[in-house]
Amino acid sequence: MTGVFIISAPSGSGKSTLVSRLMSEVPGLTFSVSYTTRKPRGREIDGEAYHFIDRLEFEDRLQNSEFLEHAEVFGNYYGTHRSALKIAEDRELDLVLDIDVQGASQLKQTIPDAVTIFILAPSREILEQRLRSRSSDSDETIRRRLADAAREIRDYSRYDYVLVNQDLDEAAETLKSIVRAERVRRVRVEDRIRPILRTFDAALGST
Repeated sequence: MTGVFIISAPSGSGKSTLVSRLMSEVPGLTFSVSYTTRKPRGREIDGEAYHFIDRLEFEDRLQNSEFLEHAEVFGNYYGTHRSALKIAEDRELDLVLDIDVQGASQLKQTIPDAVTIFILAPSREILEQRLRSRSSDSDETIRRRLADAAREIRDYSRYDYVLVNQDLDEAAETLKSIVRAERVRRVRVEDRIRPILRTFDAALGST
């Protein structure tokens, strides 16, 4: 049974780094590459960071109900294609999704058993420092991202877990622990206990 892990965070919280650590250090996971209408940034490669398509194609796919969830952020569409879940199921892997609060809410309705994780910077000041250290956004964009973060953070109670990214190594270990614990919880207890009980029944039958 495929597990679904939804990870959300305000921009600058360190989500991408934590997800990268999770994917490289925990086996049995596959990452859903979202579709977007925004332009590639820096060295982003189509099919790795995102599937980059134009607005018309996205809207056509939307009309054809190809997305599990979608949202419009900063004037650009983002969406998770239905094939991501099918591929994970076929490969018997757990699916990790990096999506915003809007998309997470939609997907949780579609997949109620999905595990949701919200990542936070320790404070507004630290979040702003991290945004400015990237040197890729204008002051106006940073102000907008901080305003969006304030709104997104108010939805933290909708998530199963909230992870404060103060120390990167500690946060990465916590994220991995969440995934591992949820995998254990997902396995039906009966399926693990019955083989053990059979060993006792066999022993009793032989005496």
